[in-house]
Amino acid sequence: MRVMIRNDRLEAYALESEEVDFSDPAIAAKAEELTRGCADEMDYVQRAYRFVRDEVAHSWDIRSRRITRTASEVLTFGEGICYAKSNLLCALLRSKGIPAGFCYQRLTLGDTQGTGYCVHALNAVFIASEERWVRLDARGNKAGIQAEFSLDAEKLAFPVREHEGEIDYPGVYAWPNSKTMDALKQYADCINMYLHGLPSSL
Repeated sequence: MRVMIRNDRLEAYALESEEVDFSDPAIAAKAEELTRGCADEMDYVQRAYRFVRDEVAHSWDIRSRRITRTASEVLTFGEGICYAKSNLLCALLRSKGIPAGFCYQRLTLGDTQGTGYCVHALNAVFIASEERWVRLDARGNKAGIQAEFSLDAEKLAFPVREHEGEIDYPGVYAWPNSKTMDALKQYADCINMYLHGLPSSL
């Protein structure tokens, strides 16, 4: 997909926020750990991506009731839904001065549009050596889901089915969508939130 940058200043995609709290000591330490032995920036991007994808559990997959939101919370507890995991990946990238942002899809909750919709979050990173943005989905792989780092054809967690009313939003945002963060703030039980409290559109 050809992405659309929503902020004119590339610097905006390297700033810290409440959710992308990369100055937290644990985030900084993890970034340093992932940096060791890296050949270049792209190597670090791939390491950070695979760490969040593979080592941080998706809360729904493990049926956890805990809700994490900030990058540091996700790292501390080792879990989060896609909104939270995208905060962590963004923080790990920005901690090294690598521009990163947020992207979204509107997906069906079940197999068809009759089951309703939810917003799914992923990331985009600016690869300086390629002079372009690349989208990454660190949701977490499992049977039927196989997202990968790719400079060629995108390999995201979910193919968008337009005939089912699904949408692949082209925007790359500097900050996480307020509706997604509000869901994480307003609910106390992750399973309940996942079933009933996810936003259905941007």
